[in-house]
Amino acid sequence: MSRSIRKTKIFGITIAESEKQDKRRWNRTFRKVCKTLIRLEKEAPLKIYSITEIWDGAKDGKRYYPNATKREMRK
Repeated sequence: MSRSIRKTKIFGITIAESEKQDKRRWNRTFRKVCKTLIRLEKEAPLKIYSITEIWDGAKDGKRYYPNATKREMRK
């Protein structure tokens, strides 16, 4: 990967490597709530966003940096 570079100047906001643990926690909560509501014969939510707050994760999204240097564009 010594010659691989980013094609766009988009970078993650935080230094977290991944959101794997957050996604696992959100999906477990979603399934738990859905199972409970189905058992109570109520309507289950369709999307995970209605139950969990996605902005509580380790990463907060990505940003475009127009003035990125060549070093920052390396992978």
